[in-house]
Amino acid sequence: MKPINDSLDKLVQNKGFKERYEELKKQVLSDEGVRAFIQEHRSMLDEQMVNRGLVKLNEYKGQSKQCENCPSLNGCVNMIKGYQPQLVLEGKGIEIQYERCPRKIREDQRKEHESFIRCLYVPKDILEASMVGVEIEEGRFEAIKLARDFVREYEPNKKIKALYLHGPFGVGKTYILGAIANALAEKKIQSTIIYVPEFLRELKGSFQDQSFNQKIEFIKNAPVLMLDDIGAEGVTSWMRDDVLGTILQFRMLENLPTFFSSNLNFKQLQHHFTYTQRGEQEEIKAARIMERIKSLARSVEVIGDNKRNL
Repeated sequence: MKPINDSLDKLVQNKGFKERYEELKKQVLSDEGVRAFIQEHRSMLDEQMVNRGLVKLNEYKGQSKQCENCPSLNGCVNMIKGYQPQLVLEGKGIEIQYERCPRKIREDQRKEHESFIRCLYVPKDILEASMVGVEIEEGRFEAIKLARDFVREYEPNKKIKALYLHGPFGVGKTYILGAIANALAEKKIQSTIIYVPEFLRELKGSFQDQSFNQKIEFIKNAPVLMLDDIGAEGVTSWMRDDVLGTILQFRMLENLPTFFSSNLNFKQLQHHFTYTQRGEQEEIKAARIMERIKSLARSVEVIGDNKRNL
């Protein structure tokens, strides 16, 4: 068998191959990015190194940089989706490293941001809420100011009251909660927003799959908890005392911020908790849970136009 080098030498001497090789080399070396790389490293490169690195240079040339040839992240044309090539010198050779492209960086940042907000039974558009997007109306001034104050001042383990936002339907109470959650996410603080009536309905069925305690522990320990539409649920002693009471007592003792939104003010909510679905009147138990809510959050009225009807 002839040595492989002899075969390669004969291939290089082949006229057709040599012409194609020279044409490929010309195309590769005319690429703007390749030219810039060679110019930047001209003191360390020689013709032999460039020739040896022609395959890598061609690989680099054929791919998109800065998303220039990609319609979207999912439509990325590169060998590794979401990653763009970067030419580097390693010893005596030219190599390629792959780095995240601008779209991949933005997508990773978006996912990281969303990972700090957990929404249970809350519309997904709440994930897009922002403090800037909260419409400034006279009936919202105090709520917006206090929300911004909380975001600015809060840090883990700092004792600070959250907000109990109450007012009519559709005035943006849940949106404000979402805006607070997004602002906290920018500070890498995790929050959980829960639509209370649906959450309580699910808990009733969780005894069968033995996930009840796990769900309660998750809510109890959320770094920042937001209970949306409290007061819209049907009242039972179990729901009020064993579920909400347990959660709020733990969060009060552990100094964990807890926000609320409701159509009811404090007085109306206490009346709501007083009477169970069975017609039982339990004023002391209602007062007990209200003390926990008042300890966790300050009452702020939110009024304005019903955005759902616009």
